[in-house]
Amino acid sequence: MIVLKNVCKNFGDLEVLTGVSMEIQDHEIYGIIGQSGAGKSTLLRCVNGLESYQSGEITVDGVTVSQKDRRQLRLLQKKMGMIFQNFNLLERLDVYDNVALPLKFWGISTRSPESVKKIEELISLVGLSDKIHSRPSELSGGQKQRVAIARALVLDPQVLLCDEATSALDPAITREILALLQQINEKMGITILVVTHQMEVVKQICQRVSFLKGGKVLAEGKPEDLFIHPIREVKEFLQEESGLLPDKGVNIQLFFTDKSSDPVVTMMARELDINFSIVWGKLEDFRSNVFGSLVINVPEEAKEKVTAYLDREGVSWEVLN
Repeated sequence: MIVLKNVCKNFGDLEVLTGVSMEIQDHEIYGIIGQSGAGKSTLLRCVNGLESYQSGEITVDGVTVSQKDRRQLRLLQKKMGMIFQNFNLLERLDVYDNVALPLKFWGISTRSPESVKKIEELISLVGLSDKIHSRPSELSGGQKQRVAIARALVLDPQVLLCDEATSALDPAITREILALLQQINEKMGITILVVTHQMEVVKQICQRVSFLKGGKVLAEGKPEDLFIHPIREVKEFLQEESGLLPDKGVNIQLFFTDKSSDPVVTMMARELDINFSIVWGKLEDFRSNVFGSLVINVPEEAKEKVTAYLDREGVSWEVLN
């Protein structure tokens, strides 16, 4: 488990993180989102000890992340693989030797039977067995990121830290990399912490997410809960705009983040015997589940009956102006 308690980080007079607290469970895929400058990447660098922090505490499996104890920090960092936006591959090395690089840093032979077997298996896992002797200049962006993922796994980490790992990739390749990360999480049980500004990344793979703004956590929860019924700051981040609404009647937005709520509109119309209009709606894919919201317009005199019915059925709603 990764635990952050009231973490504060300054660069001189600039406050980058202000009292950040969160818990990432073992084997979880956890997302951190926010605009550029929100403190996301700095937070990730504090987790793996590349940056110090002024106050608070960060622990990984109960061990404090601190630059004061270099030996302990180095052992912690061995447990945390890192994937970057720009891949960070060495051009003079082929795929095999790029993946093997962390072993060399730890004084482990990269040509022993055990190391060869591990490296070849990881290269196969990321789908690059036919590129094992290729140089980075011969690879596409997606293939380079696959090499970086294999390299991050070669020391058998418990945690994988991803800093905007798909930002440089096109949408189709991004989906492939995210599917690979899900596979790694499910098969190897590795905890994955994802920093991103791409909402599709969070929707596709993250089980929980924190929204950072100005170095503070303003919202935390399941992606569908944050995005389907967002607070004002998240709505501004998503750049969402409401559709046109009728001037007459009452406009009510329904939020569906539970499969059991799907038929509620049809059931409500039958039970209450009222006519209403569907104004607009949206559906989104969250980890292969479809959730969304719907705006309906009901007669003024039916408002109390409709809202009472929604409350009874456990459906979240709000009246729109």
